[in-house]
Amino acid sequence: MRVPPLPADQWDDRTRAALRPLLPRERRNPDGAGPAMSALVRHPDLAEAFLNFGVYLLFRSSLPPRVRELAVLRVAHLSGCAYEWKSHVDIAPQAGVTAEDIAGVQRGRLADAFEQAVLDAVSELREHSELSDAVWAALGERLDEQQRMDLIFTVGGYNLMAMAFNTFGVQPKEGLHEGQPKEGLHEGQPKEGLHEARPKDGRHDATPHIDREQVV
Repeated sequence: MRVPPLPADQWDDRTRAALRPLLPRERRNPDGAGPAMSALVRHPDLAEAFLNFGVYLLFRSSLPPRVRELAVLRVAHLSGCAYEWKSHVDIAPQAGVTAEDIAGVQRGRLADAFEQAVLDAVSELREHSELSDAVWAALGERLDEQQRMDLIFTVGGYNLMAMAFNTFGVQPKEGLHEGQPKEGLHEGQPKEGLHEARPKDGRHDATPHIDREQVV
């Protein structure tokens, strides 16, 4: 592991304060922070700054929770990031993502045209650092301008996390989920997807029901 967890005897008030955006006080310690956060706090200023952004993406973004989780899972799969994959396989069901959906994310094929556009958006952003007009328009069938902006930043933010965790050598707290990520794009047959209706105002509530302990 290139960047191991910070040893317990090196934690101080600044280290614990860096975790305030994400963790409650009782978990700002070597035993409660988890493998990713315990490594990230080796650079407290970076940790605090990035966690504020990460908390926005996960808890305050305008994206529908299901769309967010499909995008994050696709990023984790294409990045081969075991830590990110395991974390979001665990929390995705709270956003209505099923085991069948997860298999579709791994194949890169979802039956619903809009959700397929979400997966295509992840691929285009990773490969070309921009979206095609066709994918931007397809996303606009259910997402407004701000939601599409949030999608781009979600893909970028989680891709950055995947790069960091892969490079640092961060591994999941437990064994990999059976649908663990593999490098590269996988093709396959479409699945039967759940259609998420869009509210009249185009907005979805955030996901306060997601336990922050599950994402670290």
